[in-house]
Amino acid sequence: MVSKKAVELDVVRDMCAVLAHRGPDGQGFHEDAHAALGTRRLAIVDVPDGGQPVYNEDKTVVAVFNGEIYNFPELRRMLRDRGHCFVANGDTECLVHLYEEFGDRLVDRLRGMFAFAIWDERRQRLLLARDRVGKKPLFWRSDGQTLWFGSGLKALVQHPAAPRELDPVALHHYLTYQYVPAPWSILRGVRKLPPGHLLVWQAGVPVTSRYWRLDCTPRAIESEEAAAEELRSRLLDATRVRMIGERPLGALLSGGIDSSAVVAAMARQTGERIRTFSVGFDEERFDERRYARALARHYATDHHEMVVTASALDVLPLLSWHYDEPFADSSAIPTFYVARMSSEQVTVVLNGDGGDELFGGYLRYLALARAGRIPALPLLRDRLDRIGSSLASRAAPGSALQRTGRVLELLGHPTSRRHARLMSSFTHGQKMELYTDALRAHLADVDSHGLLDDAFAASRADSDVGRVMDVDVNTYLPGDLLVKMDTATMANSLEARSPFLDHHLMEWAAGLPVRLKVRSGTTKYLLKRAVGPWLPPELVTRPKMGFGVPLARWLRTELADLSWDVLTDHTARSRGLFRPEAVRELLRRHASGHDHGNRIWTLLQFELWCRVFLDPPVPGIDRDLASRR
Repeated sequence: MVSKKAVELDVVRDMCAVLAHRGPDGQGFHEDAHAALGTRRLAIVDVPDGGQPVYNEDKTVVAVFNGEIYNFPELRRMLRDRGHCFVANGDTECLVHLYEEFGDRLVDRLRGMFAFAIWDERRQRLLLARDRVGKKPLFWRSDGQTLWFGSGLKALVQHPAAPRELDPVALHHYLTYQYVPAPWSILRGVRKLPPGHLLVWQAGVPVTSRYWRLDCTPRAIESEEAAAEELRSRLLDATRVRMIGERPLGALLSGGIDSSAVVAAMARQTGERIRTFSVGFDEERFDERRYARALARHYATDHHEMVVTASALDVLPLLSWHYDEPFADSSAIPTFYVARMSSEQVTVVLNGDGGDELFGGYLRYLALARAGRIPALPLLRDRLDRIGSSLASRAAPGSALQRTGRVLELLGHPTSRRHARLMSSFTHGQKMELYTDALRAHLADVDSHGLLDDAFAASRADSDVGRVMDVDVNTYLPGDLLVKMDTATMANSLEARSPFLDHHLMEWAAGLPVRLKVRSGTTKYLLKRAVGPWLPPELVTRPKMGFGVPLARWLRTELADLSWDVLTDHTARSRGLFRPEAVRELLRRHASGHDHGNRIWTLLQFELWCRVFLDPPVPGIDRDLASRR
């Protein structure tokens, strides 16, 4: 925290204590008249001497940092050549000296993932920064005198005066996307610093600005083979720099193209046997373990796997505590379990996050490419919405009838709205039917889909599919996928690194023509061509599978009683947010065979979050849940 008045180090100590799982190897604090900084450390680089905070030579600049700077050896050499002195051998100390040399533009020099704070005591000025794509979280709030910040919402609510009031607009967006998009947080008055942004605080005034965004302007390529070779080279380099460290290293392996390519890139650059970790399900269409095993055999990895069943979901309150905000991506469950399994053997894991968004991996990109040939039909929009929604909700998940319903829902809308509908749990109309009269009146004019409209309009891509991929990089990737991975791994004191999200690789991939990503019914065209020689053939030709769970079945069987009990009891009804009859009707329709699994799960995760964060005394439940990690 920083303040125009006296600071409270005891509060900062409490804020750090509740984040001990993110840094179990040590803590450190700085205090002066107007700044109190604290940190928890997960020791990976310079294990014996790399503690924080770090200082410049005269201790007028101090920094705390979460993440990894992969190019720190080059930065240290450059800074030494400019006369700077270092005390330790790690990456964090680079920050204070880079700030002295380049000011706020030090972020341009960093290759890695980070959320950091730099306090300039002479100027009474705080700089906060978050990495380009949002690998590491950063929450903040200000009252005009003091600014509090931290790596988790639970840290900010340790202050006695911290707000505990739900932000209804954030709830409205959450029900659409199943996560709370930045800059909102679920609590009124608390914000998230968006990816690629800085926050400067001085004289009590916080000002945010954007320092980076991906440029998807297409460029010419020499040839497909040259592009494939360049991709291989860049992926090998991005993987190599992420294998640094002094603690055991492994990889999360789903059996998909992305994680398999990362393991292959690791194997090509180490003589050691790679440890790989996978999870699966007892329902075959959700289970990818056979593909993971094929890759593990191909590279003779030290492979480990487990099966996640509905009985494992007694962990749900613990997940609500760790995720800080309502979070309804059901794949958080297997991600948490594979992280827990991995943390028993390694401290760092590489993963394939980002490959779908950069190289066109989602089936919805194919659907939008095909739908783009059909003009929007606004005069028939309401009718198509009703017919399509009815078909989709009645059909079996993944069936041809469900896909037909989804297509009909899309035809009345332009491309940006078609994409928004595909990404939505609840539509605007469905939310209005769910809300109580008071909440409906408050939110009737708030358009959650407008967030994607704005991102779509800001893209420099030259095709609708290219713009949609750019939208995903700026919304779904940081708001959902990276939150899921960072939270699940750090909950288990494990660091996740993502070679596909190296900004050099991302900037190169962003300029590739869309035809090298989505082509004639094929997703990831160039990526498959590039890494195909590295992989068993069945992994290259296999159909796309999402990393999901058998949610619809679980909510009709093992989780049916839980969903009814939690969503219809007095505690849930007393919040005054949702109409009880609308909730019961949703549960009844799902039980009768309609598929409302995602919507029920979205409501269930919100209510469980409320019970963890809003209802009981937070310090008590924090200690109880943290002890169960």
